[in-house]
Amino acid sequence: MSRTSHRRQRILDLIGTGEEDVDVLAGALGVSASTIRRDLAVMSEEGVITRTYGGAVLAHALPEQTLSTREHLNRSAKDAIARAAASRVAEGDSVLLDAGSTTGALGRLLPGRRLRVVTSNLALVPVLANAAELDLMVLAGTVRPISMGVVGPLAEMVLRRLSVDKVFLGADGVVAGRGLCEATPEQIALKELMAAQAAEVYVLADSSKLGRATQNFWAPLPRRWTLITDSQATEAQLEPFARLPLVNIIRA
Repeated sequence: MSRTSHRRQRILDLIGTGEEDVDVLAGALGVSASTIRRDLAVMSEEGVITRTYGGAVLAHALPEQTLSTREHLNRSAKDAIARAAASRVAEGDSVLLDAGSTTGALGRLLPGRRLRVVTSNLALVPVLANAAELDLMVLAGTVRPISMGVVGPLAEMVLRRLSVDKVFLGADGVVAGRGLCEATPEQIALKELMAAQAAEVYVLADSSKLGRATQNFWAPLPRRWTLITDSQATEAQLEPFARLPLVNIIRA
């Protein structure tokens, strides 16, 4: 990703968390106000933001990417996060795996271990179904082909009748004090219930997702939870999470 592209993504992230003023954006990114104005002009022409007096707001939620596309983005970071997450799983644990590319990377590390795995991630079924040591449960529900995950009342009904030691959640973005953002209310309802049914909650998010708020639906994380991100996460990105008393941060 070029420096300009990275900066414009950070502008989207900041706008999504409520930062709309040109001078505030310039200070946060360490560039001039004129640079921010040029970026906003291009982004407005592209239709991703709407200019306002002195700043900008998101024009709409960004298009959701397919699982196959996301699997190739930030792959080394996701693999590092997956390894760090796998190190938190003990023999005999019951674990719940969300849909998504980073949770998928974690799931591929689990065969050969004695675990109970519950998942909404259909892409992991061929990987885990033949692992003799694993006790695998796949949630029923409505299939979302774009993410190869299941959602809906059937999945929620099953979840309400079980509990797990650890849940590993993914998201389109995670904002300190606000929670996880996703494209649909059905995804959010399932994630919130997943967190409620687990003794320990882990959020797997590479650095591009920290502070990112490009979708319209939110799952709060009110309990103690652990953020596992990658080594490219900056202090500025992590500082809002570090201020929260119930959040532990692991940088893979």
